[in-house]
Amino acid sequence: MALNINKNNFEQEVLHSDKPVLLDFWASWCGPCRMIAPFIDEIANERSDIKVAKINIDEEPELAVKYQVMSIPSLLVIKDGKVVNQAVGAMPKDKILSLL
Repeated sequence: MALNINKNNFEQEVLHSDKPVLLDFWASWCGPCRMIAPFIDEIANERSDIKVAKINIDEEPELAVKYQVMSIPSLLVIKDGKVVNQAVGAMPKDKILSLL
């Protein structure tokens, strides 16, 4: 299961993670977000070498602004506290995995 991230655990779970983090910016009203949600959870369950996390932009607007998230779903790959890859929009699971 993907980890829910908020401003209280963001630094510890994402910026200081010892594994790469696949970060999904989403919202409950977003259709494409709901389309990729099962893929995000599958990847979280299948890959122990990465951390998979989700940020609800309605609950955490500061984090969305910090990462200049203009459209959702936005997927960011963060390694050592830095964004190393990103993509916007619904996509198949293999394309999500290719971001890593």
